[in-house]
Amino acid sequence: MRITFAPLEGITGYIYRNTYQEYYGGIDRYYSPFLVTRDRGIMKKKELRDILPENNLNIDLVPQLLTNKTENFLQAAAQLKELGYREINLNLGCPSGTVVSKGRGAGFLDQPEKLQSFLEEIFQKADYAISIKTRIGMYEPEEFHRLLAIYNEYPIRELIIHPRTRQEFYKEKIHPEIFKYAYEHSKNPITFNGEIRSLQAVTALEKEYPAMKNIMIGRGLIAKPGFIMQAADGSLTENRTRSKKRLKEFLDCLLEEYRKVMSADIHALFKMKEIWIYMAPYFTNYEKYLKKIKKTDKLMEYRASVSSLMTNEDIIE
Repeated sequence: MRITFAPLEGITGYIYRNTYQEYYGGIDRYYSPFLVTRDRGIMKKKELRDILPENNLNIDLVPQLLTNKTENFLQAAAQLKELGYREINLNLGCPSGTVVSKGRGAGFLDQPEKLQSFLEEIFQKADYAISIKTRIGMYEPEEFHRLLAIYNEYPIRELIIHPRTRQEFYKEKIHPEIFKYAYEHSKNPITFNGEIRSLQAVTALEKEYPAMKNIMIGRGLIAKPGFIMQAADGSLTENRTRSKKRLKEFLDCLLEEYRKVMSADIHALFKMKEIWIYMAPYFTNYEKYLKKIKKTDKLMEYRASVSSLMTNEDIIE
């Protein structure tokens, strides 16, 4: 089964993707954080820079678009096609309030008639593959039955399902019964996304859904980089000491790559702090170290706090 890396706004940009691939690898495909479309397509230079082929040389990347306007999707997709992309991913899963209030991301799921008209037009005009990343509804899990009926009308390259509603954000339990329904009734290939944080979880999904070809992991890989690395006999390829050493090297390199493109160290530190919010809970006795990391705005203090954490605490397996 192939492992794909889910997009996370503000974190999994091209610098993170390239550095992760260099130090860990094991990812078959990455998805870009969503690109916001406008009347003339993708207009932000920062977003365009993230998906430029020269910034993703050793990456199998699928750009993701966030929109509820047909014209904007088609304009942006045309730009991406000129850059050489042959698949576009549509974001129907982002639960952010500012996104949902505009009827985009997971908010689009609350307008099934409009969504169906949107899909009808883009699939009629597209000469590239379209995949979709979706939640199972806006308010109730049962909304997905109608949504899947809509999705089944179109040749979706891959239907990536995060089995929570928008209202559940990332806090409530996922709904495996809804994903099982999709597995049994979807006419398109489906991919599971959500709460995959261990090799055991990957193995369980492989056994339960043997016809599924892909698993998408996001926060789990940010929190525990490299946890999917495994030897042929199923054993972990690194002991804890080597795992910590590799993680330290990965984070040091990531920081330096951010410093190269950012105008001040404080901006690079902000990026690293975001990542540590996910990673720190997977260390023993992490609270006091995370507090220092989040508080500091000085490079030397940040490095000292990270070094102290790495020296004194262990990664939780």
